[in-house]
Amino acid sequence: MSIESLFEAKTLGGMVTQNRIVMAPMTRSRTAQPGDIPTELMATYYAQRATAGLIISEATQISAQGKGYSFTPGIYTQEQIEGWKQVTQAVHKEGGKIFLQLWHVGRMSHSSFHHDGTPVAPSALAPDAQVWVVGDDGEGRMLDCPTPRALSVKEIKEIVNDYKQAAINAIEAGFDGVEIHGGNGYLIDQFLRRSANKRTDEYGGSQENRIRFACEIIGAISNAIGAHKVGIRLAPFITQRGMGDSEAIDTILLAAKQFEQIGIAYIHLAEADWDDAPSVTPEFRAALRQYFSGAIIVAGNYTEHSGAQLIEQGLADYIAFGRRFIANPDLPYRIQEQLPLNTITDGSTLFGGTAKGYTDYPAYQK
Repeated sequence: MSIESLFEAKTLGGMVTQNRIVMAPMTRSRTAQPGDIPTELMATYYAQRATAGLIISEATQISAQGKGYSFTPGIYTQEQIEGWKQVTQAVHKEGGKIFLQLWHVGRMSHSSFHHDGTPVAPSALAPDAQVWVVGDDGEGRMLDCPTPRALSVKEIKEIVNDYKQAAINAIEAGFDGVEIHGGNGYLIDQFLRRSANKRTDEYGGSQENRIRFACEIIGAISNAIGAHKVGIRLAPFITQRGMGDSEAIDTILLAAKQFEQIGIAYIHLAEADWDDAPSVTPEFRAALRQYFSGAIIVAGNYTEHSGAQLIEQGLADYIAFGRRFIANPDLPYRIQEQLPLNTITDGSTLFGGTAKGYTDYPAYQK
């Protein structure tokens, strides 16, 4: 089938994207230490991929408390802001558009990242998951997440403000907008699901209460930088990391109605990409389109053909590719010209390291 729909320009929020291909957010753990500061190497990496209609940056912690993996970037110090300016300037010089993904991992963290040794969450429930931590020997390992402590209401309000300030910092750093990471078992997702949220106050219990945290964050950021510069990533069908909840779909659709009222630019669906993963139902896609009039980005195990089909059916506006963009910095060109794709040659270079496996994948050469 035709893939022409992938190469149509579209207005997203207040900007025009040159195509419907999005570079999905991918943690690569290559910041400068100490301080989790973005580097010139990162600027090169993103600029190489600026032909995407939109780049969504790797997940970026809004505060020291929000960190869950080694060498991931922040957006809460002036040094981090200055580091990110290198990235946005490089991408814009190549004609690209880039949003920063804002991140608080909640209980998906490790004691070594916290002064008191304890991550935070809606409730004191361990996630049955692991995070990547680099030890004193310089080696990265997957380590179990400890049991977190439950946040107080005062602390929740402070985190909402941290999100707002992080968004302001992102605009200062030159980003075209921000995406709030609300999926994959991280803090916002933890509030949405009964399996992680056992609170009995205004942030727990009913669906209306469980979406409150996400809506307060969206509202605060939208008021600060404009709703047209805001997107959110959600993972309604993913149940890993203790996220199983029979009410998840209804809760997320209720949240989508609120996001519609605020007027944000897009909802980004993180869809599972392994063989036996739960699939997104046509009923959910239709309901989301009914409740939300902004753009819908989908990321999963898509090909150019399955992605184009979803756009032509009116159920998505953009298709996000992740691992394909790692090995193919010129992915839109390769797709459009039906050229062969590079493959990832060394899995050990995915997290941490140097230019190897990061900026050394070539563009297509005839």
